[in-house]
Parts: sequence; structure tokens; C-alpha cells
Amino acid sequence: MRLAPAAQLAVIGLGTLVVPLDTMVNVAFPAIVAAFAIEVATIKWVVICYVGVHASLMLVCGKLGDLFGYRRVFLIGCAWSAAAFVACALAPNYPLLLAARALQGIGAALVLSVGPALATAAYPPERRTRVLGLYTMMFGVGAAIGPLLAGLLIARWGWSAVYAIRIPLAVVSFLCAWLLPAGAATASVRFDVAGGLLLVAGTTALLLGLDRIAAADHWTTPLLALAAGAAWLFVRVERRQAEPLLAPRHFRAPGLGRALLSAVGVNFAGFAILLLGPFLLPHLATLTPAESGVILAASPLGMVLAAPLADRVAARVGMANLIRLGLAGTALGLAIMGFAGGLALFTAGMFVQGIGQGLFQVGNFDEVTGALPARDRGVAGSLALLTRTFGLMLGATLLMLLMQTLALHAPPADAIAGVYRIVALIPLALLPLGLKWRRK
Repeated sequence: MRLAPAAQLAVIGLGTLVVPLDTMVNVAFPAIVAAFAIEVATIKWVVICYVGVHASLMLVCGKLGDLFGYRRVFLIGCAWSAAAFVACALAPNYPLLLAARALQGIGAALVLSVGPALATAAYPPERRTRVLGLYTMMFGVGAAIGPLLAGLLIARWGWSAVYAIRIPLAVVSFLCAWLLPAGAATASVRFDVAGGLLLVAGTTALLLGLDRIAAADHWTTPLLALAAGAAWLFVRVERRQAEPLLAPRHFRAPGLGRALLSAVGVNFAGFAILLLGPFLLPHLATLTPAESGVILAASPLGMVLAAPLADRVAARVGMANLIRLGLAGTALGLAIMGFAGGLALFTAGMFVQGIGQGLFQVGNFDEVTGALPARDRGVAGSLALLTRTFGLMLGATLLMLLMQTLALHAPPADAIAGVYRIVALIPLALLPLGLKWRRK
């Protein structure tokens, strides 16, 4: 039985949804701290163990999809994710929860790395922008409903429910994914083991090093030095490989480097909403946790509405202008939030930022996946998603440092608003820098 393209996209979206739904875990942080009697500062390892693993493995899993078939990797990812959610929900202590989160990161890397490739392969090339818009919309849906759903689940069943609720979702995705086209595989080509190990080591060291910048401890320099050394060795190894994991020629593709760099900058700026929004809301109005969740859903809601319309906008103004509109919308939304004196204007700013983010993400996804040949769709999709993770990790470290610096000279609410005004300049600065995206 062969599924229609729309049905294939629905299956891919269902399997992918378990990843953005991880926003539920942020809401469960206080319950996890209380359940395991841990210090608040240590809760960050719930994020690091998950994000660090899936970020470091993303490109490796994408290449495995290119070699062994995207459906096979997606199936393994769904099954692995289901098992990881069981382990998380049943974790009897904090160390085992962290181990289970690392396993969850492996499942996320497997699913995410081949999701864009599966989605775009189901449709002809001229529909790619439309498909990527719908794929991006799925992330917005998960990010929007995650916090709203989490409050209800935790109140009824406790923190473990934010993991348990995704078990049936992963299982159903696994069963349905068997109906996806198997796709071609080139398993006769030898996998680049050395490149994969260096990439994992370098990415892990970089993410941990970024995390330690805020602490300014003695591990920061060695970790960043290890990341730089691994990157240098990785480039040397890849130049000698017949079938490299990430060929240096990839970065000679027109516009690819600029697209990846811009994605890091936009996601860095956008992370200010998730990181600092919850701290600013109490200064704007007295809200319950559920009401705060509704307000914070404004940004992903804007993305949900904008992403599926991106192809129509691109058809009218061109892909380059779609990206510029996304950059301008992101900057405008952040600026509104920075100057907002009340809850209504702050929420409107989040919504505008979400629209800009949705338009930009679709255009950026299209640029990255279109820059590489079809045989490297797994690597292309992984690169696009990896830049998002790097932007978020940079934001987690540098945005908090920026807020703490501003807080030395201003009240907390003014310091956070100042951060929004500053980061609004990042997407805005990408407009006049001469970044020339490919026109379609």
C-alpha cells in the first residue's frame, strides 16, 4: 500500500511532533526538582543531556539516512523514542532520568535528521517550499500546545506524564511509518566512521564549552580548545574520504554558508522569548501559570500561521525577499517586545516575531536543502536543524550573561526589555550586510 503524498507528510509530521512537544518538559522543571530533591541549578542537565546528544548526532544520523534509506532511520528513531520515553517516565532517580534523556536525544536525532528529506521526497521539487512550510508548521504546533498541555498533565499525573503522553504518539508513528516509501539506499558505500566520531566529539565539546562560559570555570577553555581541534582534524579527514560525512565542497554551494550563519543569528535572537519571557511576564501582569503558558504560545502561534503561507509569499515576491521579510518581522517583533509597557503590546510583539520566524525558517530551510544535491538531503536537513540548535545554545549562555550585565544598572524588567531591544538588531543587521540569497 502506497500512501498519498499528503498522508506521507502527515505520518512524518506525527513522528516529528514528539520533538517540539519537549517544551512540556520546561513546565515540569519545578515538579522534577521537588520529586528528586535536587538543586534548581542542576535542572539544566535535563536540557543539556537531551539537546547535546541530539545536536552532536544530527549530521551523523542524516548521513546514515542518505546511505541506508530515510524510512529505515525514521523507523528506528520512532521506536527508539518510544523506548526512551518509557525510560524517562519510569526513572526512579535523577541520574537515571538524565541517562534516559540522553537516550531520548538519540531518538530525536534519528527522527529529525531524515524528516525534511522524507517530506521533500514525497513531492516534486517545485512543491518543496510548500512542503517545508508545512513541516515548519508542525514544529510551531508542538511548541505552542506543549506548555498548554503540560500544565494539565502535571496537575493530574505528575512530572512523568510529559514523557508518558508521547509514548503512544511514537508507537503510532512507528506503525504508520512502515507505509512510507522505502527509498533508495547506498549501503555499499562505507560510512565515514572517523569523521562521525570527530564530529560528535567536536560538537559535544562545543556545546559543553558554551554552557560553561556563564560559569567561567576552568573547563571552558579546554572544552572550546577540544572543539577547535576536533574541527581541524575533521576537515583534514573529510578531504581524504571518498564518501565524506560532510564534504568541504558542500560549503562551496552558493549561499549555503550565509544561510547557515543567518539561521544561527535568528534563532539566537528568538530564544530570548523562551528564556526571558517567563521572567518578564510577572512584571507586566499578575498571571497564573496557565495564563502565562497561553501568552507564551503567541510566538509559536504566529509561526504556525505564517509557515504554510510562506510558499505563496515566495511565489509573489521571490525566495530572497521572503527571507528578508522574515528577518524584518523577527526584528520588528523583538523591538515591540523591548519597548512594550504592557501585556497586550508584549503579546502582540511575540506574535509578530513568530510570523517573522515562520517566514524566515521556511525560506532558510528551502535555501539549505536546495543548495545540496538530492542524494545529500539527509545532510542538508540536518545542517538546517543543527544551526537552530547552535543558535539556541548560544542564546542560553550569552543572553543570560547580557541580562545579568544590564541588571547591574537597571531593574530586572528594564534589563530584560533591554535584551530584547539589543537582539532585535541581529536579524535587522542581516538585511544590509549584502547577504545575497539565491533568487527563485
